[in-house]
Amino acid sequence: MSIYDTIGGATAVQAAVDDFYVRVTADPVLAPLFANRDLPRLKEHQRAFIAAVIGGPEVYRGRDMAAVHATLGLTDAHFDAVVDHLLAALTGLGVPTETTGQIGAALAPLRSDVVTISK
Repeated sequence: MSIYDTIGGATAVQAAVDDFYVRVTADPVLAPLFANRDLPRLKEHQRAFIAAVIGGPEVYRGRDMAAVHATLGLTDAHFDAVVDHLLAALTGLGVPTETTGQIGAALAPLRSDVVTISK
């Protein structure tokens, strides 16, 4: 059984992404990165991306991670905060620590595509 199925499928992914965006837009460091963005569109892409990463049937059709993040000037701290908010959203939905650890591990290889500024 995939992580996607284990956590509750599309319903759980949608709830996690909704909570994730509440968290990142309330984070004073991350909020400016999301200002004046089309949040419904971002949520749609994020749901498809997360679902695909954790074994769901969704296909992520967005641009590749490096292209999406190239001009944002993101640091390791930004990456860590985003992953932490996503994992906290999943934890808030009752996803076990072992499973959130697996999700975090699945996202870790994306760091080199997302982070463009070493600090």
